[in-house]
Amino acid sequence: MQAMEKLKGSQKKYLRGLAHSLKPLITIGHEGVTEAVKKFMEKAFDSHELIKVKFNKFKDEKEELIEVLAEATHSEVAGQIGNTAIFYRMHPDKDKRKIVL
Repeated sequence: MQAMEKLKGSQKKYLRGLAHSLKPLITIGHEGVTEAVKKFMEKAFDSHELIKVKFNKFKDEKEELIEVLAEATHSEVAGQIGNTAIFYRMHPDKDKRKIVL
């Protein structure tokens, strides 16, 4: 998978606006960031370009864990609001892209 270009500030702002109405697809609980969480995120990116991840636990380590998730899923962090992070990954198939930056 090719690396994504870094998002510009205006693009992140746009994505945060789109994500406002989304519910978190993934919740980080007492087990933390597991391989299962990473696999589920990968699967979610097949049908969603924008994903919210909520941290119910590990709130003190969330900054590091957000970076781990972004790297593991080859996605970009579009923003963070409280204990919820917003991840973006452009769909590789141009015909299936829903978000135009």
